[in-house]
Parts: sequence; C-alpha cells; structure tokens
Amino acid sequence: MVSDDATILKIKHEVLTEVAKLAFAGELDEKKENIPYEMIPGPEAHFRCCIYKEREIIRQRVRLAEGKCPGNRESSNIVQVINSACEECPISSGYVVTDLCQGCLAKSCKQSCNFGAITIGNDRSYIDPEKCKSCGKCAQACSYSAIVKIQRPCMKSCPVSAITMDEHGVCQIDESKCIQCGQCIHNCPFGAIASKTSIVDIINAIREGKKVVAMLAPAGEGQFGENVTMASWRTAMKKLGFADFVEVGLGGDMTAAFEAEEWAESFKEGKKMTTSCCPAFVNYIKKHFPELVGNISTTVSPMCAVSRMLKAKDPETVTVFIGPCIAKKSEAQDKSIEGNADFVLTFGEIRAMMRAKGVELEPEENTSQEASVFGKRFGNGGGVTEAVVECLKESGESTDIKVARCSGIAECKKALMLFKLGKLPEDFIEGMICEGGCVGGPSRHKAAMTAKKDRDKLISQADARGVHENLKNYDMDSFSMHR
Repeated sequence: MVSDDATILKIKHEVLTEVAKLAFAGELDEKKENIPYEMIPGPEAHFRCCIYKEREIIRQRVRLAEGKCPGNRESSNIVQVINSACEECPISSGYVVTDLCQGCLAKSCKQSCNFGAITIGNDRSYIDPEKCKSCGKCAQACSYSAIVKIQRPCMKSCPVSAITMDEHGVCQIDESKCIQCGQCIHNCPFGAIASKTSIVDIINAIREGKKVVAMLAPAGEGQFGENVTMASWRTAMKKLGFADFVEVGLGGDMTAAFEAEEWAESFKEGKKMTTSCCPAFVNYIKKHFPELVGNISTTVSPMCAVSRMLKAKDPETVTVFIGPCIAKKSEAQDKSIEGNADFVLTFGEIRAMMRAKGVELEPEENTSQEASVFGKRFGNGGGVTEAVVECLKESGESTDIKVARCSGIAECKKALMLFKLGKLPEDFIEGMICEGGCVGGPSRHKAAMTAKKDRDKLISQADARGVHENLKNYDMDSFSMHR
C-alpha cells in the first residue's frame, strides 16, 4: 500500500499480521484482546497523547481486520472512520485569517461578509466559524491574500464530497454519497480512515479445508518487480493454503469479448453506454447519476467472470480477489450479482497473511499465461477500450466508434454530465475512478509510474494470442457473463 507515512503503514500492517497469525492458529477469539497490549506495552506513548488512546485505536483496527465496524454502530459501508484516531486531527475545515493579515484600514474582508462573521481585533481580523458560510468572499476581497481556505486532507481527497465533520470535529461519511473508492484512506495523515477486511473469513475457510482459490487482478503484474511473475504468485498462494490460483486478466478477456457484443448492438441502435468493470465508477453512476443506470453495460467485471467460471466447475469453491482496489470489496458485497467473488483482499492484506505464515513472493520464470495481452492491460486506463476494440476487430465488427476514455473522477464527471444532458459526442464511456486506471488504485503496492517499467517488461514477454483465441480454451457456455 502506498502512503507518505511509513509509521501509519507499519501500524496497519502489524495489526493485520497479528490478527492473521492468531486466525491461522485458531486462537483469535481467545487472544485478540492481547494485541493492543503487545503492540503498545507502555508505559510511554509513542504517537498519541497516551497509551490508552493508542491501545483503543489498535483495538478498533482489530475489529476492522475481523470485518466489523470500528465502533458499536452497524454499517454495511466498507470504508469506515476510526473515531478515536480522528479526534486528534487539528484541522477544522473552513476559511481562516493567517499571519499575513496587516490589520489594514480598508477592512475589505469585513465589508464583503454578508453574515457578520468577521470582526476586527487589535492586530488582525477574526472569522467566527459559527457564522461563516464558507462563501469565500472575504478571501477574494483581501488584498494581501491573508485569508485562506483550510480543508482536511480526507475531505479534499474525497471525489464526491461524502466526508463532513460532526460537532466534535470527527469526520463522518455520508454513505448515500460514498462510492467506496478508498481515496480518503491513504490521504488521512492520522490513519483514521480504513476499510473492513476479510482476512479472518478467508483464513477460516482455508483452515476448514474448503477449496479457496486466489485470483490476482491484472494490475498486480509488475507491482512487485520484474522477477515476480504469475508463477511466483501461484507458488506463494499455494504455500499460503489456497487450493489454486487464477490470473484475472483472463476475466479481462471474457469481459472484453461480451462487452464488445453489447457495444456492437448498442452502436447499431444508436444507444450510448458506459463500462461496468470499475465498481467505484458504477457506484458513482448509481448514487450521483441514477438516470444513467440503464446505460451501464450489463457485462460483469473480470473478477466476477473468473469467479463464475470457477463456481461453474465447483459450486463450493470460495473465490478471493487480490488487487489494489477498495471498491472491489463493495462489489463482492453486492448480493444482487450472483456468483461474484466471495472475498476481496488488497495487496497489503494478502501480504499480511503471507508474513503471518512466513511466505514470500519469490522470483520465477515468466512461463504462466492465462490471458491475452489485452486482458493483461485491463488494469490500465484505456485498457478496457483497447480490449473491446480488439474483440470487435476479431469478430469483423465495425471499429468506427468513439470512446471517452475517462481516467480519474474529473474526467468521469465531465463525461457523465454531458451524457446526462444529451451532449456527449462519444458513443461510449470507459470510466475509471482512479487516475491511470486500476494500476493507480488506492491500495497499490507501488505508484503506477514506478511500476510501469517492470509491468511493461513482464507483459511484453506474453505471447500474441487473440482474445477469442484464448477464450476457446474455456467453457464459456457454462456460466452467464451478464448481470
């Protein structure tokens, strides 16, 4: 996982690893209360005001690791606020007067305020936060640029303004707006926002002897260096206790092939459509552009496609998706999509499980290939479009289509707004909420550009099989590719 603060990551990973160790040993219920004391022995605090606060935060992280909400409240939302960690955030969002204020005679800031929120002190102006409406007129009026808008990093990072503060200054997530993209998680300097995990459920399934299969996202290729291949992952996952391993780039081929059929039909009918593989993008449409829900492709995501394929062979199979995405957890939680992945793990969570068992991703020859290059590129921004266009070519369909390839919330919002107003010039929208596509996901192991060289090298070693050619190796009639 990527963050500017190694201390936050160390704490997060240590909690997950300790929970995983106890879960593998079958001792979690018995010994989980000891984790806060073992991690924070005292008597001195290291990060917070006191060891009691530190231990409480660890306690809430353990609950999240168990898939529970951090407090007593019940919520189905994947992304959660750890109140005890958020309480110490010193930033109150709004406009404030800085030391640049010269106490000038013009008092233009006070004159511009229509709510009487500004008073003049002995040496500077003062803004009453109770009266301020955050209109920004005072900042515009100040000749010295002495008034600035301060915003919490979590609120600033949220693409849909789903985060507010309560009367105590603790952040609240508006679940009616939240698209569960997870951007806020790695932008909170206090580590006060986190997501529920499924590591305990997965470990329990492995211990019970169930057939648990790991499925690695296309974005995983190159994340751990040029020598960590799909074969490396297969070996590591089997050592960890998984029954098998599948490359979800195969699911990318499946989704591309069936979405190409939808696009071809819709194009002939003059109907515009959006992609459906990015769950945060789908959540965004459902919650913020509900009038466009009928235009979302009915083709299931690559994650769901591979899960359905595995369950078609053995309905008792437990499928686990591994990748850099938080929103995938919400997709797996959506019971309206039958046969989808049972659980989702981020790279950080699977690595915690590996550390608990002493398993490493070790270099292996890049000989295992279950996907075409187009399926492998599904995790890149524009990769879905390239795969779908390739399928249209292979099927002899027209490729004279225009696609709005949207990377990041700003581009997605613009395209959807034009679509809503009937002014979208393109025929289809490829929507990826994370910039750069899945490779830019919030729980990536490396930044997209840092991993690009290794990713490109690994993918360049793949053979040139076509999408439909690859799918001939699988029984595509044994399961449905539509919601």
